[in-house]
Amino acid sequence: MEQQRYLALIERLEYEACTWPRRFRARVLLVSLGLYGAELGLLLAAWLGCHALLRHLPAVDATLVAAVLGALAALALKWLLWPRLPAPQGRALTRAEAPALFDALDRMRARMAAPPIHHVLVDARYNVAVLQRPRWGGLWGRRTNYLMVGLPYLLAVSTSELFAALAHELGHLGGANAPLDAWVYRQRRVVGALHERLQERGGVRWLDAMLAYYHAVTFVLARRHEFAADRAATTLVGAAVNARGLVRDTLQMRWLHETFWPTLLRHADRGVRPPFMPYTAMRTAFRAGHAQWARPERLEAALAQRSGRHDTHPCLRERLAAIGVTAALPPALERTAADVLLGPDATRRLVAEFDALWWRREGRDWEQRYHQASAARQRMQALAACDVADLAPTQLEELALLTTEFDTPQAARPLLARVLAQPGQHPRPRSTMAACCSMRTTPKACATCRWPPPASAR
Repeated sequence: MEQQRYLALIERLEYEACTWPRRFRARVLLVSLGLYGAELGLLLAAWLGCHALLRHLPAVDATLVAAVLGALAALALKWLLWPRLPAPQGRALTRAEAPALFDALDRMRARMAAPPIHHVLVDARYNVAVLQRPRWGGLWGRRTNYLMVGLPYLLAVSTSELFAALAHELGHLGGANAPLDAWVYRQRRVVGALHERLQERGGVRWLDAMLAYYHAVTFVLARRHEFAADRAATTLVGAAVNARGLVRDTLQMRWLHETFWPTLLRHADRGVRPPFMPYTAMRTAFRAGHAQWARPERLEAALAQRSGRHDTHPCLRERLAAIGVTAALPPALERTAADVLLGPDATRRLVAEFDALWWRREGRDWEQRYHQASAARQRMQALAACDVADLAPTQLEELALLTTEFDTPQAARPLLARVLAQPGQHPRPRSTMAACCSMRTTPKACATCRWPPPASAR
């Protein structure tokens, strides 16, 4: 299905969901049941095919043999067709290691009538998520429930904010409320994996269109289910705590990816080993960086974001409006969820394990980057020792770009200006010059790099 048609279909379905909610839910139910009908049709077709082949053979009970062979053929087709979803990756956390966390999880499950959690995994993401994995593949059968909690998340949020996130995720598993929403939420992942497999193999046009329609219908329900999960979290911990956690998650996650990790990785230019290990420093970094990420302009930028058509999670503004709370900057934390629910010993053990795993994964690239940067810095020093007027155009451009990377924008700006004054397009020096000029405290119009751009181009 074409992208524009797909987006238009979602808009129509959203209007139907708001205007005629019962009719929309009936549509979702029929579409979802159609998948089970297709799988049952596959079983029936296999049985009829075996029966047709065997009924003319003498001394053979065609019905019995067809039943056995048909079931085997159907299971073989099911095994080949339906994707086997991989188990989520993470470090398994046991009740003995974190009894406070498991006890809190048990109480929350009891209050929300949520199904049991079979595995609790700690991973490296700033996130909390649940996943239901079919034990035998496909749409039928029992499921294994996984709860994934990111170590960065545990080191960054308060206990009550973690409870809000856990309640939101448990709300996706169903329980006493919204069984249709939870059922479709589970089904979407299996069908999504099946759709990707069919597309990789070329797919069938009509089947691709049918699955695209399924995704559009269930996307709208899944988006509404996110609001229902937020309501479950609000009921458990209160609107103020839930809203504070949503704002903290949005701002800290962006700061983590845009500031913390780039700052750490830039040290590879100057040291063969990092000056600090990431997870050891992360808890202190979140608290020390509060003045960087908890800023009004960052909150305004987060509130300006709009909900997309591919991520079922609504934007921050819509989620806060749904629970009836005005956005506010969250305070810095003295004690985090890891301090309270894991305790110092388990926290230190997890931090050490994740730091060691990170270095095993990134250490070779770090050292390679250090040697490359050392060679590039030596090259920059050799070029800088020459008279700029004696450098060839390619050498001058190389010096300007190396100075931009390993020195300061102020030191690179005169060299970039000399490069841009020479004949030619120089696309990379021009974009670098624009970035350097944009870093000024009070940017002024620059004819060389054309920064800032004219109002008509913004």
